Amino acid sequence: MSEANDIIYGVHPVAEALKNPRRKIYALKASKNAADRLADDIAARGITPEIVHPNVLDRALGADAVHQGLLMEARPLPQPRLDQIERSGVVVLLDQVTDPHNVGAILRTCAAFNVTALVATARHSPEASAVLFKSASGAYEHVPFVKVTNLARAMAELKEYGFRILGLDSEAPEDIADVERTPPLAIVLGAEGKGLRQLTRESCDHLVRLDLTGPIRSLNVSNACAVTLYALTR
Repeated sequence: MSEANDIIYGVHPVAEALKNPRRKIYALKASKNAADRLADDIAARGITPEIVHPNVLDRALGADAVHQGLLMEARPLPQPRLDQIERSGVVVLLDQVTDPHNVGAILRTCAAFNVTALVATARHSPEASAVLFKSASGAYEHVPFVKVTNLARAMAELKEYGFRILGLDSEAPEDIADVERTPPLAIVLGAEGKGLRQLTRESCDHLVRLDLTGPIRSLNVSNACAVTLYALTR
């Protein structure tokens, strides 16, 4: 396996990669059962998988990887620049969210709500990795993932395209239900613990909170993303 290629494992990530015509696939290793499960998708791509024992994949990925009998090596997907995304709908921005499990879960949520793009900084965000692909459960194939150099400048650029920027903050004075939610919109999520950085906060049009009624007033960032997108698009 080459470090320059994407390493994708698990049923849903591999199945969505097989269905994605933009994916150039170099190799697919599969157990007999897993190959039979995805036989139609594999045949549609004209690929002949290498049938291996699951232990071979355990050794390649580590015993903790839930590979479900599938391991793919593929060319990384080209991703758009910020000025190339659609100027409509909802865009999600991440302010130094670094955990690949969280970012993968956020990608999955973004795909479920048909988000226009996910935006993060090139630094202080996870690389495309097998862990991120697995956590995204195939959503990486569907959501444009834009990397920018500077988040505040990206927010200013989105404003030029007509987006209003909402920053999620558990202590914000405005309830998200009370702000104008007509798209195009961008929602900014901060890292757990640190929240939004000061310059990020100052670059938002509104700081908004989720009106949580329980004794705990904050959520894991991926859960907060799901609730926020539901509130914005319901």
